Amino acid sequence: MSTLTDLLAEYTGLSGDAVDRLKLVVAEWQLLSDLSFADFLLWVPLDGEEPADKFLCVAQARPTTAPTAHPEDMVGSTVSASEHAQLRRAMVEERICREEDPYWHLGVPVRRETIPVRHGDRVIAVLSRDTNLAVPRVPSPLEISYLGSAADLCQMIADGTYPTSEPLADVHTSPRVGDGLIRLDASGAVVFASPNALSAYHRMGHAADLVGVHLAPLTRSLIADPFDADEVAQRIRAALDGQPSMRTEVESRRGAAVLFRALPLRPRGNPAGALVLVRDVTEVKRRDRALMSKDATIREIHHRVKNNLQTVAALLRLQSRRMGNREARQALAESVRRVTSIALVHEVLSMSVDEQVDLDQLIDKVIPMVSEVAVTETHVVVRREGTFGVVPAAIATPLVMVLTELVQNAFEHAFLPEQRGEVVVRAERSAKWLDVVIADDGKGLPAGFSLERTDRLGLQIVRTLVDSELRGSLSLRRRDRGGTEAVLRVPMRVRR
Repeated sequence: MSTLTDLLAEYTGLSGDAVDRLKLVVAEWQLLSDLSFADFLLWVPLDGEEPADKFLCVAQARPTTAPTAHPEDMVGSTVSASEHAQLRRAMVEERICREEDPYWHLGVPVRRETIPVRHGDRVIAVLSRDTNLAVPRVPSPLEISYLGSAADLCQMIADGTYPTSEPLADVHTSPRVGDGLIRLDASGAVVFASPNALSAYHRMGHAADLVGVHLAPLTRSLIADPFDADEVAQRIRAALDGQPSMRTEVESRRGAAVLFRALPLRPRGNPAGALVLVRDVTEVKRRDRALMSKDATIREIHHRVKNNLQTVAALLRLQSRRMGNREARQALAESVRRVTSIALVHEVLSMSVDEQVDLDQLIDKVIPMVSEVAVTETHVVVRREGTFGVVPAAIATPLVMVLTELVQNAFEHAFLPEQRGEVVVRAERSAKWLDVVIADDGKGLPAGFSLERTDRLGLQIVRTLVDSELRGSLSLRRRDRGGTEAVLRVPMRVRR
């Protein structure tokens, strides 16, 4: 099955920021689906369609609180604007649109509603909220509160204010709607608490009802650690002020372990209170600790590999000092640089919990290292432009090695001794590609140069890594204003 990233890369021309926006929506939308008692489908207009005439479904979520409206898999299917007119309306009018009359789908009556997904000053996709009407529902306080909260969050998606990227929400381990939900009014008083939320607070030591109680001071009084108590209370108040928060795990005075997460409700920018998700994790905490222990073991392995590589680099550096031959010293210095580059990747992975690497931070560490081992007679400045983003560990190691080799190649061959110059590492990321250009303002490529026939070890390493590990393309060309450009293109689709 094609992933969200694959479909966006193949069928759209969305920027990297827009793709990240849609990933955030998909990461959060199980909450919306459960609150709405409805399926959610994410539709994007096919690239080149203006105005949008065809839409592609790139992701799907089903509710855990109600029967699905789409038992079949909708991902990868397309519809025209004539078949689903509300999709185009939501994009053009930039507002939530609802069909008055249900339509029949596989013998089931379904009501459709479309929500524009705003990114910056434009709509980049549309959410379809499809509700199965075959099972009659009797309005209850729980259903009314769920639907009201869903309506506020959907409006915030249309406003472009939900979900937010900062701080990270830890949505994969956060409490869900079924675990326990509390709605607060703008003053912080509880207007609704689900049965599971009441049970969680009963285990924490509060035996009475929650409705009408101000949640922040109550929660603070139930938590054993005073610092944790202040933090949870502060995050609940911050949500009332419009600030989202990460999940927080605390232990009550009675020993119950509970997860909290607070979400602000501000449709159209108007304060409407907050949602607080709670989950009693006392029984599953042991398993969480076991998983954390495994993650810690993996990180420790990366840490030890990094230490071993740094030891190897130190030994090579000592050996180079004993070499009388200049070329031998230079070869050992290049080996030190390559080993150190790999060590830096393992250092980042030793602090990561999901085998993902922030390339921007890593490249900013690698570039000064390349400058230090370069020929001392040159006065060359290196700077980065653009954003690399976060990539899997499998891509990070070969990509960092390729970039360091290309920057080092520019230092060694583009400039004469005592010459001043600049090397720019420019990155541009889209849904499908990571494009990197390493440009210098030096003397340019020699006559008759061929990347395929070059005998330089560094460029041979680069070609091998680009072809076999990154599955990308590389070319070297003259710049119009003088100097050389190395143009690297790496596909961002998931490796299999």
